[in-house]
Amino acid sequence: MIADRILAVLGCLFGAAGIVLMALAAHGRWPEINYAAVMVLAHAPVLLGVAAAIRLGLLRDFVARPAAFVLAGAVALFSADVALHAITEGHLFPMAAPTGGTVSILAWLMLAVSAAMAR
Repeated sequence: MIADRILAVLGCLFGAAGIVLMALAAHGRWPEINYAAVMVLAHAPVLLGVAAAIRLGLLRDFVARPAAFVLAGAVALFSADVALHAITEGHLFPMAAPTGGTVSILAWLMLAVSAAMAR
């Protein structure tokens, strides 16, 4: 259905926009550990949804599967760096959280492309 494809694309674009808004909100001061929690919790059902959406044909599998794994890694990188900073004021490596956030945005855009390409 075309409506399902439009909803899937919008959901993916909303995800990318949400990460951008979280990054913008964080620049006033370094985010607290709750940003890491929100990022992980928000993406947990996404990974499940991607798997289901591939099965239903809402996402193109050869784009969506790699995008989902990239998204999982990027969210883990972002969240680990934010949590480490909140606890120890250290970092995994310079620019780890911004790299994770940027890669998350790109993964969401990859998911949007896979939704647009769906059968």
